[in-house]
Amino acid sequence: MTELLVDISDGVALLTLNRPDSLNALNGALRAALVGTLARLDADDTVRAIVLTGTGRAFCAGLDVKELAESGRNVTDNVSDGDIGGALSRCGTPIIAAINGLAVTGGFEITLCCDMVIAAETAWFRDTHAKIGLLPGWGLSQRLPRVAGAYRAKEISLTARKVGAEEAARLGFVNRVVPDAELVPEALSLAREVARWPRAGTRNIKALIDGGLALPLGEALAFESRFAMDSNREVTLAAEGSTGKGEGT
Repeated sequence: MTELLVDISDGVALLTLNRPDSLNALNGALRAALVGTLARLDADDTVRAIVLTGTGRAFCAGLDVKELAESGRNVTDNVSDGDIGGALSRCGTPIIAAINGLAVTGGFEITLCCDMVIAAETAWFRDTHAKIGLLPGWGLSQRLPRVAGAYRAKEISLTARKVGAEEAARLGFVNRVVPDAELVPEALSLAREVARWPRAGTRNIKALIDGGLALPLGEALAFESRFAMDSNREVTLAAEGSTGKGEGT
């Protein structure tokens, strides 16, 4: 069975985690496939947006605990060659997560690494790091507080409770909640909206937002100014078709 399905159409790549019998748990083969595929798609000039989803009743149940236990190695040594958080962060192509079911621990971390999140009505999230005695290493402890606030992030992570799709939307880490049957079509539609525009422009805007979020406001504003001036030197606007209404800079 192919553990990662890839379908590319109209500038959009649909990636589907395909281990439904294991709730799409991330074994070594799937981690390697996802990391490699993200790098390949990011280097493909025809791909302008990516949708990531899962098969069955899960988006992703996190690391494959059974495989880890049978390996006889510690968790760090097991996952060091499959840094999904790093792969998602390095990807300059906008990524939309389509959460079709449970997104637990590592699956929750993957969600927070994406640029936009669409969730099915039956989707839910859970951080079980505290329950199993591990620490998150793909960004959950830093991204969740920045979106939901420190108090709510601590509650979610320290209690390991479930967070439903509607609550996730209220907390800010889900863009919208849709009926289950409409999830992938909605995510692909959003991806096609992104893919309408020049690839360099959307990648630069993503880099500008992400780079600024990693800095204090004053430094972020200076970063934006430098980044924009360098990028805008490469742009010459044609007079033909201009509205003359000051739309854009």
